[in-house]
Amino acid sequence: MNTPVQMLAATTLALFFLLFSSLSTASQTPDKSPNDNNEYRFIELDNGLRAMLVSDKQAEKAAASMNVAVGSGDDPQEREGLAHFLEHMLFLGTEKYPESGEYQQFIKSHGGSHNAFTAFRNTNYFFDIQAGYLEPALDRFAQQFAAPLFTAELVDRERNAVHSEFSAKQKEDGRRFYSVKKAASNPEHAFHQFAVGNLTTLENTDSNPLRPDLIKFWENRYSANLMTLAVYGPQSLDTLESMVRSRFDAIDNRNLEPREHSAPLLNTSDLPAKVTAEALKDVRRLTLSFPIPSQHANYRTKPASYVANLLGHEGPGSLFNVLKKNGLADSLSAGIGMDTGENATLDITIALTPEGLARHEEILPLIFNYIDIISEQGISRDRFEEMQQLARIDFRFREQSEPMHEVMRLSSQLQDYPADDILSAPWLMERYAPEQYRDILSRLTPDNMMAYLLAPQPELENPALTQWYETPWQIEPLNVENLRTSAPEPLVSSLRLPAPNPFVPEKLAMVPGDTMNKPERLSDNDMAVWVARDTRFNTPRANVFLSLRTPAARVSARSHVLTQLLVDSINNNLNAWAYSARLAGLDYRIYPHLRGITVRVGGYNDKLHTLMNRILMQVAAPDITRQRFDIARQNMIDSLQNKAKDRPVQQTSELIQTALLEDTWSTEDKLKAAKEVTLEELKSFSKALLSEVDPVLLAHGNITQAYALNLARQIDAIVLGQSDFVTVERSHVRKLPAGEMQVSLNVDHPDTGYTLYAQGENTRFAERARFRLLAQIISSPFYQNIRTTRQLGYIVYATPFEMLETPALGFVVQSPSASVSDIDQAIREFATGFETTLNNLSEERLEREKQAVISNIMEQERQLGDISGRYWREIDRGATDFDSREKLVKAVEATTLEDLQATYSSAVLNREHALRAVTGGEGMSADKARERLLQQPPVTAK
Repeated sequence: MNTPVQMLAATTLALFFLLFSSLSTASQTPDKSPNDNNEYRFIELDNGLRAMLVSDKQAEKAAASMNVAVGSGDDPQEREGLAHFLEHMLFLGTEKYPESGEYQQFIKSHGGSHNAFTAFRNTNYFFDIQAGYLEPALDRFAQQFAAPLFTAELVDRERNAVHSEFSAKQKEDGRRFYSVKKAASNPEHAFHQFAVGNLTTLENTDSNPLRPDLIKFWENRYSANLMTLAVYGPQSLDTLESMVRSRFDAIDNRNLEPREHSAPLLNTSDLPAKVTAEALKDVRRLTLSFPIPSQHANYRTKPASYVANLLGHEGPGSLFNVLKKNGLADSLSAGIGMDTGENATLDITIALTPEGLARHEEILPLIFNYIDIISEQGISRDRFEEMQQLARIDFRFREQSEPMHEVMRLSSQLQDYPADDILSAPWLMERYAPEQYRDILSRLTPDNMMAYLLAPQPELENPALTQWYETPWQIEPLNVENLRTSAPEPLVSSLRLPAPNPFVPEKLAMVPGDTMNKPERLSDNDMAVWVARDTRFNTPRANVFLSLRTPAARVSARSHVLTQLLVDSINNNLNAWAYSARLAGLDYRIYPHLRGITVRVGGYNDKLHTLMNRILMQVAAPDITRQRFDIARQNMIDSLQNKAKDRPVQQTSELIQTALLEDTWSTEDKLKAAKEVTLEELKSFSKALLSEVDPVLLAHGNITQAYALNLARQIDAIVLGQSDFVTVERSHVRKLPAGEMQVSLNVDHPDTGYTLYAQGENTRFAERARFRLLAQIISSPFYQNIRTTRQLGYIVYATPFEMLETPALGFVVQSPSASVSDIDQAIREFATGFETTLNNLSEERLEREKQAVISNIMEQERQLGDISGRYWREIDRGATDFDSREKLVKAVEATTLEDLQATYSSAVLNREHALRAVTGGEGMSADKARERLLQQPPVTAK
């Protein structure tokens, strides 16, 4: 028997250890950016689950992500796609929350979203939600891993959803090419298996029931010790820890080990070899894949990143620059392709021009020449220190992303990095490691390479067909000696390594003065100049937008095509020179739009003006060459022709947009123009484009008014000297005629595509608010009814379909089994049934849905670019009080149930102004629909 003294001593000792343990856990905080005001805590639960908690006192949205170290690589050979199927099933009811749509409805009703994905080694589940509802959301989330139901009826039903996902992407080149890479991989490696699943691999019969296999897989693979969790919210770390411990400790720890994949990804005895696969679209891509050891353990030194940085460089003399200058390539990237934890690949991927495809056998040895140059001259402490400096600057001034993106990243990286390094790991380059660089380079040899060539209509002799995707392909050996010696000498002699980066930022101080509440217009001259000093994120960055609105860009489909070709020439001329700026934290984009072209430049403001000046000089006097014109025109023709091979619902949705938006043109009109335009015509167009212009400038961020005015003078001197100033009005959306139009497209795809667009009456805030609120209320029940209950397809959603402030609802379904009439009948039945739900909506539910809409409208801006983009959109629409969000929120708050009922009746039940675009079935042609809609007036605020 214990004496009172012994009991007191034992109690004191227990309290000491409890306190010490708590303090020890609380002290496990990772290294973070000096610009990061969040608080972090790493904890490990008693069941072995590891979690990173993030407290952001300013957060309006909360989020969570669970990463399970189980993926398609764990599928049993006799049940391919089972890990993916399990991912689907975990959402569909738990012991505590048995209703299959309850989780989705709860998340959606509180302003959130959710999803999941299955990769080779991991499955990641995630959601975000209004911050005040994090705790009940976590309660539902935890139950999915602790006590899923796997209801027999839903098991059989959800097979169809997985099959629909497989069917929807069966004609997509990405999936088809992936199936070829699997077929060409080592049959002893799990990557060789089919990962998606379909009705065949997920057979559910009396002799081969699926549910027992599903439960067995869950019990034998899922375990708390293989799970890493990240939770983000405004609550304190102690509160977050309490939320997590009290819920996620219910998950069983089965003390499992993650599956190891020790077999090589590629059979080394087959190397070197070339795999050629047929593309359905006009896609030409060459990938070189080199087996290397896993790089997870090298995250502090990043030797693969060092080598890939040189291989993928785009500056003068680089591999890509030489290929592009000779008309052989349009893009090039290099980096880790796949890393299983045991093996990895380093991949070089090149988008080829038609000439590059014809000469790809010359490109292969040229790549090895460049690798030799890197091996001989590229390992340098100066290069390392430049990369290290840029990484440190980026980490020092790191901006936060959305909570959901943060938790997805953290939960995934907890599988690979120690908790102390989880925030800094992507930016770490701790030391110069020449021996590791050489080890990587020693593996990038002709005899250790698989080349993959994807091309339309390749010449294949006796091709094999991949299982399920039926992609024609063949493999053939390559000659090592040819890979070493047969590169064209003029191209080899042009190769050289990049020079030191002149754009590394040096002045990183913040400008004095408070952040401005909104942009101010500095002049009433011909160019509208808007400026907003903004240092709220404590980063020395700025964003500059210049819109050159011009009537010449919107005259016809031909002028649209010419504008795009001109922008391509400008971008092409800038790429080699400006690539170093991108590496140094600057970025730019030049793009065409409905009213002309826009130049956007952003990043560290120190040398932003240098980049902007060079861009302006190219805009003013672009160098247009025959070679680039031919390549760009062919790329445009390929892209337009490829649209006919997009998913059915992509084609139906695009038809709606191009038919209703003013100053847009059909794919057929643009294709005709692209085939007809000439080089001389483009040169003449480039001189005339800015003869009449309506220029608008926004400078936002770590800049002064003097900087903005100086920039305006620069623009005026370089670009606008010969221009007449005019007003270019904004485009509008055409008003649908009374009733419902049905348009039918001929699409070569086994699935049926269906998009119903129900248009609002006007562009007033009150009307926009009603449609936003209706979409919020209807989306989850629509998904539950059409996808989960009726199993009509994988791609199913109801969404706001607002274009240029014209409100609308969109109902989208792509089905592998249902006809157009089946889908339409199902939607009509759903709409009739949902009318009762809407009529019985309680005041409490309506208020909750309003708050969900408001939270999305007023979503917290976490990066300078978020605010810059909002300001620019307000300037574009002429809302220069910069308060459109607030006005829309007021309109949502004022919306009554009677308002919603009236809008629902007219827009959804009666389809008073509706356009139904479908593939197959009855309906007028796209040309007739456009011809009719061209006569329609625009939707206005009246």
